[in-house]
Amino acid sequence: MSLSQYFEKAKGMGVLATTDASGQVNQAIYAKPCFLDPDDDTTCSFIMANRLTHDNVSRNPSAAYLFLEQGVGFAGKRLSLEVIGEEADSEKIKAVRRCSAPPISEDEGRYLVHFHIEGVRPLIGNA
Repeated sequence: MSLSQYFEKAKGMGVLATTDASGQVNQAIYAKPCFLDPDDDTTCSFIMANRLTHDNVSRNPSAAYLFLEQGVGFAGKRLSLEVIGEEADSEKIKAVRRCSAPPISEDEGRYLVHFHIEGVRPLIGNA
């Protein structure tokens, strides 16, 4: 099963971890990553408000995403990410919200931030 198929079908909760330029860590609850091209499992995107997480990835492009599957046990994925670009096109962001709908008010700036997936590991273990 491809990574995009996994996230399309999996139910659960995700956390995106970022750091600022000095290394101060922040974690935030995030929706599942969006795969704009379902045949490309090396690139994913997240919609971000103009908040701390976006500020952090603007200064330090490395991030980590942890996804815990709903249910019994400890199943899920850990993604190592690197920012490769962003967009602020409101129409494109609106179209992407179908697969990623964070609670962002209409007053906040929104960005569609694209990441290269540097690595994928299970939730538990080093495989």
